[in-house]
Amino acid sequence: MALLLSSHVAGSRVGGSAQALALANFKIDPVHIPTVLYGRHPGWGAPGGAQVPIEAFEGMLDGVEANGLFGQIDLVITGYFASVEQVRAAGRAIEAVRGAPREGPMARKPYIVVDPVMGDAGKGLYVGADVARAIQDDLVPLADLITPNAWELQRMSSLDVRDPASAVRAARSMGRPALVSSVMRGAEIGVVFADKREAWLAAHQKVDNVPSGTGDLLAALFAAAMLEGQTPSYGLARAVGGLAETVAAAGIWQSPELPIVAMGAKIKNASPTVRMERLA
Repeated sequence: MALLLSSHVAGSRVGGSAQALALANFKIDPVHIPTVLYGRHPGWGAPGGAQVPIEAFEGMLDGVEANGLFGQIDLVITGYFASVEQVRAAGRAIEAVRGAPREGPMARKPYIVVDPVMGDAGKGLYVGADVARAIQDDLVPLADLITPNAWELQRMSSLDVRDPASAVRAARSMGRPALVSSVMRGAEIGVVFADKREAWLAAHQKVDNVPSGTGDLLAALFAAAMLEGQTPSYGLARAVGGLAETVAAAGIWQSPELPIVAMGAKIKNASPTVRMERLA
């Protein structure tokens, strides 16, 4: 079971709603606590909907906990937050999930993934500076894995992130395993995984007009591999492969959104177009 603390966007395949669809392919039940309720991704224009009030956000978490589900959560993924109060409530929920009693042969320590959704290259911050600071101060220290894009990693680490080698250095400075997206190398774009023991790059040719939500899908696919007990290198190859196949399908079908449901089992497979490279 996965606890998703992120946006719900009805008409776009982004945020926690996209992750819930992806995780279903791995037989992982989602428990989605939305931070905003939007009609479409803000990149399309006014999204419609609204931020979820903190009282409602905390109340949903209380209801899930009261039903005994925190002890069944194997995975937590955090994403987009609309307020500092939501970030702090998410931190308390993570601590409660970790402290919940676990019984039975399937019991396991929950895996905590923090996607520090703050902004992107060319756009800058698209959350408040106070929200970005709260994510870094309150959530990143709780993570078993962080999944920033290159711009977010550069902001958090205060180190230049311009290529795979510099992405590894910046990732390791954060003191926890990291999955770094949007790392450029020539005409290729890739994802770097780095922890204190090993580092890998999964790269493919850069394409234009990619739908929103790729970072959300990547985090879910990699997290699913970690729950299966796969190695980071295999998880990286499969996650980036599934993402690349989904992006390619969107281009072929001229889909403005990621076709997560239509791709189905395809997102569980590595792609031959993804090049794997071990980094120093």
